[in-house]
Amino acid sequence: MRLIRWLGFMVVMGQGAICSNAASGVNEASLRNISLTSKVTKVQPMTGLVLWTDNNAVATESIQLEYSYMRYDDVIVGPGMYDWTNIDQLLSQIATRGHQAVLRFYFVYPGKVSSVPAYIKALTDYDETKGKSEGKETTFCDWSNTTLQKAIVDFYTEFAKRYDRDARLAFLQTGFGLWSEYHIYDGPMTLGKTFPDANYQTAFVKHLSSTFQNTPWSVSVDAASEEWSPLATNSSLKRLLFGLFDDSFLCKQHARINVKNWAAFGSDRWKSSPAGGELSYYNQRDQKFALSDKGPNGIRFEDSAKQFHISYMIADGQPKYQSMERIKEASMALGYRFRVTKFQSSDGASQVTIRNEGVAPLYHDAFVSVDGVRTTSSLKGLLPGEEKRYLVDAGSSEPKLKIESDRLVRGQEIQFDADL
Repeated sequence: MRLIRWLGFMVVMGQGAICSNAASGVNEASLRNISLTSKVTKVQPMTGLVLWTDNNAVATESIQLEYSYMRYDDVIVGPGMYDWTNIDQLLSQIATRGHQAVLRFYFVYPGKVSSVPAYIKALTDYDETKGKSEGKETTFCDWSNTTLQKAIVDFYTEFAKRYDRDARLAFLQTGFGLWSEYHIYDGPMTLGKTFPDANYQTAFVKHLSSTFQNTPWSVSVDAASEEWSPLATNSSLKRLLFGLFDDSFLCKQHARINVKNWAAFGSDRWKSSPAGGELSYYNQRDQKFALSDKGPNGIRFEDSAKQFHISYMIADGQPKYQSMERIKEASMALGYRFRVTKFQSSDGASQVTIRNEGVAPLYHDAFVSVDGVRTTSSLKGLLPGEEKRYLVDAGSSEPKLKIESDRLVRGQEIQFDADL
């Protein structure tokens, strides 16, 4: 087969594709097979189990991601005024450990006052609701207030300007209701008052979709409920590239309830947007046996993660029950895993074939690099089981192959398997 290279050209051929950024032709006869031995030995960036930033076990190579809730009123200090200090400090702390962040902003948390900015709470036409949630006095936002509505849209505009390309941030979670998990199952639930109405939710997700170009953002699978959200029933909204997170993964009722919520958003969403979540806290058993051979309810974690193409899973309680070796093992079962299946090179040109042997694609750009020269064709979106060939305008008798990404922090590397 003759390989010809055009600018920006990609030919899809069954399980494989040719990807190139070159304008010159390749003399196939000059390409020589290159011996290459490599092994994925670490949890890969932007994948794996996730510990909270304040977990005592967080300084470990068994994870690559750290999680934190964030309050809106810690950042929004006035109309169009923002203090990013808390976010910057947190992201920097996480990065010093060679990790990246998963952040979730919340409005309502049981037992706490809402995180609505103080200047909005002081308005005469803003009227919050107090009620019990999980037995605790809780304040709920006034979503009938247009100042609040605009302030949150404006906040995400500014947040994206500052952090959309920030390597310290891997994933963003967002939403409404308790813990921003798209429900108020315990407390005063009123659309248009304590929970945004369908019109605002529609405008909100459309805004995020157009604002974030690089950072994947996700909402709870509970947004599938027709009672309080249009996200799963509005065909135009379902086409937007938002991911999903499941906050009760592996719970006993997962097959009966959660699976239906995943399905409501389409079986192929994971191909373009990340799937994540948190190990169930419904009871102590769910946590204690989450990573056991049969899981807490008869399904092994790795099997369920493969079924839902999970890239990351919050597992803050697991150091109490599992060794760091087991946590690393479970982490390495998530997300992407690359294998180089063929490497050929000559003076000034190389051909590299890569297969994804993980359970999900990579959702950030990464590039094949030979002798320091990258192809412009990204590994982003390479699906499990899919294989592509990448042509690089560099080569030698002893070429050096790497996978490079601008979305890594110091100490991180994207590894690959190879036995050539």
